[in-house]
Amino acid sequence: MCTRWVVFAFCCLRQLCADQNLKPQIAASSLATNNPTLTTIALERPFCMFDNSLSPNKSYVIYLYAMTESAIAVSSLVTDNNSKPLDSTFHKTSGGQLGPYKAALFKVPHCASPPKLVDVGNVNRVAEVLEQYLFRVGDDGTCLHDPNFLAVCNPPLAPDTTYRFKYVLVESTEGITKDQTLWSDPIKTRRVKLPLKIDTWPGRRSGSMIVITSIQSVLVFLLLAALLASVSSAVMGSEDASAKTRHMSQTTQQAEPRPRLSSE
Repeated sequence: MCTRWVVFAFCCLRQLCADQNLKPQIAASSLATNNPTLTTIALERPFCMFDNSLSPNKSYVIYLYAMTESAIAVSSLVTDNNSKPLDSTFHKTSGGQLGPYKAALFKVPHCASPPKLVDVGNVNRVAEVLEQYLFRVGDDGTCLHDPNFLAVCNPPLAPDTTYRFKYVLVESTEGITKDQTLWSDPIKTRRVKLPLKIDTWPGRRSGSMIVITSIQSVLVFLLLAALLASVSSAVMGSEDASAKTRHMSQTTQQAEPRPRLSSE
């Protein structure tokens, strides 16, 4: 298991993370393969980040805000003048280009009892453990088009685009922001590969080579089919000629007069 995750888990158990200036981190490659994708980015959930900001007998939730790198020049604020978290949406911010939008809302992860990292090796529990440790931004492909969808919308991200993320701790009853992380480092989604640059198995060949190879294969097939048809036609013609020769030979023999014997 990744050393960084072992240190991170130890930090959570000892509750040593709260005083640091933390920010969202991209998930370790050992836990989230193919990350980022064209439209998603998997982040580590904020374990132990807000322990010093939690008060007894209070309930809290965590908001995850997302914005494109270019939006920093417009605004990176996630609260209003009354310390209320912004209720900005994907639509209102043009997918994060005009400022941060609320991409997720979830409970504060339990720092004292995080999931056991050793369970990641258990096939029956790996999905459950990863769900508790990670959050995939851009994982909902239907919320934008569902008129009855009322929850926080987490639609697909744009390919080949750089994003930043921020976790915000909100007290549920008053709806006031109690704490927040720094903005994450820039994280870029993957870019769409052009057909001419697609790598194919078993070797690395360009799209044009694939097309040329396909055309050559078709031409070879047509040539073989034509050759087979030609050979078949020649064989059939030879059999017909042989049959005609035998028939003519038999007819000639029957038509020839038999020689007369001297006794006759």
